[in-house]
Amino acid sequence: MGDQQFGIGADMLRYVADEIKRTHDLGVEMAVVVGGGNIFRGVKASSLGMERTSADHMGMLATVINSLALQDALEKTGIQTRVQSAISMHEVAEPYILRRALRHLEKGRVVIFAAGTGNPYFTTDTAAVLRAQEIHAEVLLKATKVDGLYDADPALQADAEFIESISYMEVLERQLKVMDMTAISLAMDNDLPLVVFNLKEAGNIIGVARGERIGTLIGN
Repeated sequence: MGDQQFGIGADMLRYVADEIKRTHDLGVEMAVVVGGGNIFRGVKASSLGMERTSADHMGMLATVINSLALQDALEKTGIQTRVQSAISMHEVAEPYILRRALRHLEKGRVVIFAAGTGNPYFTTDTAAVLRAQEIHAEVLLKATKVDGLYDADPALQADAEFIESISYMEVLERQLKVMDMTAISLAMDNDLPLVVFNLKEAGNIIGVARGERIGTLIGN
């Protein structure tokens, strides 16, 4: 969305593609999960009276639009990219097939997982953790608007303290709103490290790939 109130910001799209390319050029195998809140947010729509399942399916379709936009931007940088959708739509994206996704990654392609898990009532965060587990990712990066995890909302409280590292259980117990509880629990059950970082700070993605301490590390 960038600085816009709605839709896809062209400058932000190019920026994200460039950040992914810089990391991909190191030889890192990368998969991406994109949300759809810039277009449609299922939970918000359901709170206004829309049936939750219909609202969530609309949200999933919004992620497909974003995924196709990111695919186009990535391919303009010279990276071969494949979009795999959890909802079948063969004319615009491949169906999600794990072995095919792994093969794409082995061949140096960036894989974008669209349409969440394909099921209502599950967030994009949960879809990201699920896909990360399935492809045996070493780490999951959670892109945000702030430097990492704080003990309070830094936009509302000036004295909010930055958290450099924290356990899954502490995130759950303190109900820190970095990801939904289902996603955190799934990551904890499978010992998947999570790094929460500021997407708008150039070099953060490649920094994590190089082993630098960027953002907040969530683990055991």
